[in-house]
Amino acid sequence: MNEAASKLADQAMKKAERKLVPFIVLMYIFAFLDRANIGFAKNAFQTSTGLSDAAFAMGAGIFFIGYAVFEVPSNILMHKFGARLWLSRIMVTWGLVAAAFALVTTEFQFLSLRVLLGIAEAGFMPAIVYYFTLWFTEKRRSSIMGLFWMGPPLAFVFGSPVSGLLLDLQGVLGYEGWQWMFAIEGLAAAASGIVAFRHLIDDPKSAKWLSDEEKAALLAALEEEREKRSFEKVGALSVLLNAKVWYLALICFMIQVCNYGLNFYLPTHVAGLLGTKVGTMVGFVSAVPWIFALFATVYLPRVSDRTGMRASLAAMIIALSGIGYFISSTTLPLLGIAALCVVAVGNLACQPIFWTIPSRILTGLGAASGIAFINSMGNLGGFVAPNLRVFAETLFQNPNAGLYAMGISGFIAAGMLLVTISMGMGKNLKKGKSFEKYGS
Repeated sequence: MNEAASKLADQAMKKAERKLVPFIVLMYIFAFLDRANIGFAKNAFQTSTGLSDAAFAMGAGIFFIGYAVFEVPSNILMHKFGARLWLSRIMVTWGLVAAAFALVTTEFQFLSLRVLLGIAEAGFMPAIVYYFTLWFTEKRRSSIMGLFWMGPPLAFVFGSPVSGLLLDLQGVLGYEGWQWMFAIEGLAAAASGIVAFRHLIDDPKSAKWLSDEEKAALLAALEEEREKRSFEKVGALSVLLNAKVWYLALICFMIQVCNYGLNFYLPTHVAGLLGTKVGTMVGFVSAVPWIFALFATVYLPRVSDRTGMRASLAAMIIALSGIGYFISSTTLPLLGIAALCVVAVGNLACQPIFWTIPSRILTGLGAASGIAFINSMGNLGGFVAPNLRVFAETLFQNPNAGLYAMGISGFIAAGMLLVTISMGMGKNLKKGKSFEKYGS
């Protein structure tokens, strides 16, 4: 590609970043808030409904069963109907289900809605990963994924205090605080899904804010990249039998065990360190780790793009999370919260770098299906994490055993990421002229 065409392609990607990424980040904020806000509702919710710790842990994790089962079909349908329609459908349905938690009175209702929430949201994250392959070349993709992964920390930075404030609406109009939290946050997600249908664009060809020259240059750059790479020759279903895809799915699983070991329990962990109940103060303090994670998810993927480091950098980052878990078992409040900051940084910042790896070996419908499968298997870690914590604590009769189990999962993920380098998937980007120009 000549220099003029390269500049036009870069110009088109910058426009796509400005037009699409901020709203997609907003969508992910709602997604993460609606799947993790039960961590804030835990104590008050259990007191009102009589839910046991074991039932709560099962409900926290069972979300990912429905999510995993419907992930691949959802992404295949997204490929058929287009990202705009399908992502809008996902947001509206999950928002309505999330709001319905305000009406829960029994364990059966709680578990059923957690399954439905997973089914409703299935396909969202891998659809975005695939969507970005239609708009951005690999040399920009880690940075763009880093911006997308601002969603979870932003959900906690702003969502934690908001959830805490909503919980403090206890008794307003005769409703409990947790009911207000579920209803307001869920309906906000459904409303944003309606807006998404008007805002998103399926592909560069449909973008009215790109000139014909920019469209042609961007499509040519993406096609040139595809021609230069050796992709796994797989279809929508045969991809499920590919050994490399399964290996990446196992890595994703271990990362998510490490990740959700924090997400569901951070408010109660902070409350324990501070010696207080979950409320407004805990909400604000719980936001602190996510502030650090927010900066890390922007900065570290840019380091990955600038240096070309992929799996090696992701491995170092997730290993930090493992170290943080072990240190967070302290009873010293400041040290404990600092360790939780390290955990949050490690969990979140490694993921946008990891998600550049599947698109290096998959393309087309195989990518849509394969990325969905990797994410669905990975998200089973969200089912395992809370139950593993309870199991470890019960088995060893030690309240810190669950933290150590989460930390070990981070170390395992780091080791597996390093192995992808020898497998040819996670190796560094080569520093050719175009790479050096982008990285400067």
